[in-house]
Order: sequence, then C-alpha cells, then structure tokens
Amino acid sequence: MGAVSRLRAGRQLELGRAGERAAADFLRARGYEVIGAGFLARRGELDLVCRRGRDLVVVEVKTRSGDAFGTPFEAVGARKRRALMSAAAEYRALAEWRGPIRFAAVGVTVRERGFQVDLIEDPFA
Repeated sequence: MGAVSRLRAGRQLELGRAGERAAADFLRARGYEVIGAGFLARRGELDLVCRRGRDLVVVEVKTRSGDAFGTPFEAVGARKRRALMSAAAEYRALAEWRGPIRFAAVGVTVRERGFQVDLIEDPFA
C-alpha cells in the first residue's frame, strides 16, 4: 500500500470512528443504551450493540463526508444484511442472549457545522 493510500485509509478510519461516536450519542439521546461497539465476528463487524426496552438492537453505522458517492444508507444492501445477520447470530450465541434482536441503520454525513445523523429502525423489514 502506498503512502497516499495509507493516508486515505487513516482518514477514513478516523471519519468512521467519529461517525460511530456521533451515532452512539444520537442513539443515547433517543433512549437507546449502547452496550457494545466494534464486535468482530467471523463474517463482519457489529458497529454498535444497543438495548432498547427488552430488545437487543444491532446498529450498522455508515459515515460519509458528503453525498457525492451516494447516501450512507445506499451502502446497506443485501450483502451487508446477510453479514449483519450472521454476526448478530454469533453475538447472540456468545452473549447467551435469549430475547428479540432488531436491526437499525444510522447514516452520518459530514456537514459544515458537524454531522447530520439519520436513523432507520428495522431497515430490513
């Protein structure tokens, strides 16, 4: 990997982490309890794991620096859905979770004055 590629990858990682922090703050303000972040499974990563009422909510966070290459939600397709469901099943087994699991997607877009954060609950329903 060249120096420019490493710089770009580093900036993207920083942006992604900032987006996940903004998403977690946004969710907490809406009554979600963030109980985990960055769970690495064999087939993917769970960005945020939350509780809301009796439900466990697996949250996919997509952060973009702008809309030039599409909205954050356009990156959550069938392939991502399969990966999330597989990772959630692994999390369920390891955490011995017996209750319901729901999914949510949070789109974070950089704007002049910070982040625009949008939530879609049950994006696969």
